[in-house]
This record gives sequence, C-alpha cells and structure tokens, in this order.
Amino acid sequence: MSSEKQEKIVSMFDDIAPTYDTANRVMSMGVDITWRKKACDLAFRYLDKKEIDRIVDVACGTGDMMLHWDKQAKKADITLKEIVGVDPSEGMLEVAKKKLPQFSFHTAKATEIPLEDASSDIISITYGIRNVMERQEAFYEFNRVLKQGGLVVILEFMKQEKKTLLDKIRDFYMHKILPYVGGMISKNLEAYTYLPDSIENFVTIDGMQTELEKAGFEISYTQSFSMDISTLFIARKK
Repeated sequence: MSSEKQEKIVSMFDDIAPTYDTANRVMSMGVDITWRKKACDLAFRYLDKKEIDRIVDVACGTGDMMLHWDKQAKKADITLKEIVGVDPSEGMLEVAKKKLPQFSFHTAKATEIPLEDASSDIISITYGIRNVMERQEAFYEFNRVLKQGGLVVILEFMKQEKKTLLDKIRDFYMHKILPYVGGMISKNLEAYTYLPDSIENFVTIDGMQTELEKAGFEISYTQSFSMDISTLFIARKK
C-alpha cells in the first residue's frame, strides 16, 4: 500500500514540476528563501569545515536548495567540491538539470541513494521528508551515506501538538487559501490539497527527533520559524 501511495506522490510531482518554483515563491511570499539560507548557514557553522567534499540534497525537486548550498558556501568562503541532487521524480529533475547543469543528479528514492558509504558531509531534505512513506528507512540510509560527524539537515512543515491562535491562523491559510493559489498556478488542485492534509497526518517535532535518534543521529538544533510554519532540524551522525 505504501509503495502505491509513494508512486502516486511521485506522479503528482511530475505533473506540477513546470510550475513548481513559481507556486512555491507565491505561496510562501518568498519567506522560504530565508528559511533555506538560515538552514545552510547554521549547518556550515555546526559542521565547522572550510573544505566540504559533498553535499547531497534528497528530494531535491527543481534544485532550489542546491543553489542555496552553493551560494551560502561561497559567502562563507567554504570550498564545496560537489553538490548532488537525488529525487524519484523525472519531471522535477528535468527542470533541475536545465536550471543547474553544473550539478549532478540521480533519479532515486530517499531509501536508495546511489552513493558510497560514509561519502558525504551533509544530507539535506527540504519539504520532502513528509512525502517519504518509509521515513525511518530513509534516516538509516542517510546515516549510511554520511561520514562520521556528518549532518542531516531537514526543513519541514510539522504537525503541531497543541493548537494556539497562531496555529489556527496558519491552518486557515494552509487549508483554505494555499491549495487554491497553488492549484490555480499549477492547474492541479489535488496536488496542493495534498499539502495541508499531509501535514495533519505527519509526525510532531518530538516524533521526528525520536526517529532521527533511532537511526543513529544526535540532535544538534531544532527551531521553528514564522508562526511555527516551518521547522529546521540539524542532527549529527554519531
């Protein structure tokens, strides 16, 4: 059942790939760019290396986060040898390859990354772990690919345990406004109705931390931004 659902999600992303970047910018009002930059800058601070062999962006989509890794590394005067994008959606990767021909890409699932053991310094997944059905297996796979002391960096929309007034305002936007904006731009209402529904069925922040720890990571940083819309996790391979 989970494999069927996974295939349906991949197909949905294939369909919305051509308008994905535009829809993201409009729906987040550009705020997601700030979150992504912060994730990169904090990860570089925690990794504390001036030379990085490889960063892998899983569920890379059209390559937005890869571009931020590259830009923020240059700003921090860090030598970054290689950035690799991994995604199961051919449609998304088609857009990414045209946009970012300087990077390398693999069509693969988060649970089957085609890279060697202990070969990468950072693995990131931004707004993609929610779409991975076998999430715990993916975390074990991240651990396998990372070097000792390497970091996993996750940005995601998380399920809130307690609903405050701000959470209710956020939920109204997510359920009543966002699907129609995204649907109008992409001509695929179902894809953007899936987003708020998937958040409601997702794990909490505590649940995510527990899963990462079970996979052999130590939590270094957890912080929610912008009315708790987006949460950043940074965890280190023990």
